[in-house]
Amino acid sequence: MADRKIIESTLARTNLTDHDLANVAYSPTAVMPDVRVVKIGGQSVMDRGRAALFPILDELVAARKEGIQVVVLVGGGTRARHIYSIASELEMPVGVMATLGKYIPMQNARMVQMLLAKHGGLYILPDDFEKLPLYLQLGCLPVMSGMPPFGYWEKREEGSRIPPHRTDAGVFLSAEFLGARRAIFIKDEDGLYTDDPKKNPAATHIPRISVADLKARDLPDLVVERVVLDYLPRARACKELQIVNGTTPGTVLAALRGQDVGTIIHA
Repeated sequence: MADRKIIESTLARTNLTDHDLANVAYSPTAVMPDVRVVKIGGQSVMDRGRAALFPILDELVAARKEGIQVVVLVGGGTRARHIYSIASELEMPVGVMATLGKYIPMQNARMVQMLLAKHGGLYILPDDFEKLPLYLQLGCLPVMSGMPPFGYWEKREEGSRIPPHRTDAGVFLSAEFLGARRAIFIKDEDGLYTDDPKKNPAATHIPRISVADLKARDLPDLVVERVVLDYLPRARACKELQIVNGTTPGTVLAALRGQDVGTIIHA
């Protein structure tokens, strides 16, 4: 038998489980670093109806007219929680729960796209993700579900049966892939507080905090999914999460312009 031909490369002689792979030089390309990746919250915005949603859409359109490229992702909200509750009671595997849970943010994204249609709103699926550069160059406002497409392959989180990668994770992963420095989350509060401001009027606003400090506080409720805080320190591009209040006029547009409004969680 003739000698096997080996094409020399960094990974040619490894089985891809070698510990030395961690030492391989890696400098990922920032695909679209100037794009603003934005999430419209499901429970905090969509479930509130037009009074909460319409002013936010106006500010997204205003930003696009200023030449700011925006990709909009949408959360699931209360209806997604109903699905997780029923599926959990029926003892469905986590992968099935993740697959079922993806349909609500898809519905919300379709509604947002229809509302933005006259301004270039365009609904896209994960398979269309590579077309984002073309859509943005054409002046479109791409809208997609925030749910990452893990589906049946979703892993189980320790101590919970709820899929750990939900719409917050999808927004962060999209921002990291595109090379955006910051992911913007539109909620119905001014950001992160020392306690739930809806239950504790004495809670104070936290304008800026690191992941380490936030974890050390061990707050009972976080403003984003916990898995995102695990990923943020390991990110190569997306080093900040910005949480802004979409019910305060002008705040979303300020965030899209790069201003430090709301709360900044940094790696």
